Amino acid sequence: MSDGPVATEKLQELISRGPFNRWLNFTVLKADDDGVEIKAAWREEWVVNPERRYTHGGILAAIIDVAADYAIAAQLGRPVPTVDIRVDYHRAAMPGDLTAKARVVRMGSQYSTAEAYLYDKDGALVASGRGTYFTAQPK
Repeated sequence: MSDGPVATEKLQELISRGPFNRWLNFTVLKADDDGVEIKAAWREEWVVNPERRYTHGGILAAIIDVAADYAIAAQLGRPVPTVDIRVDYHRAAMPGDLTAKARVVRMGSQYSTAEAYLYDKDGALVASGRGTYFTAQPK
């Protein structure tokens, strides 16, 4: 493990490496001992129902997964594979940027747990989740 969280700039660099994460247009707003805060800039392609204009749940789940993963990455200095994730949907996410706040629940040598809360542009909770991640050192 590292000696504490990686700098916000380093986490931004790590999160921006993957094409999917670049498509979700993540901006790391905060990374410290309490966790991370990440913004996903809204895209028209997220809309699942053109009449109602809400965001597809898979997009919300992906943002939660990435935020939880990068809460761990902020501690380890590298992202880790997802083993399992559970997502709860609380309300429709309408067009607008989304902000995820994530924290490590338990850091283990093999598996770790992190949770994330996803808020709409008005600060309302739209989804939350908790995941298990494989944190053993790569061979």
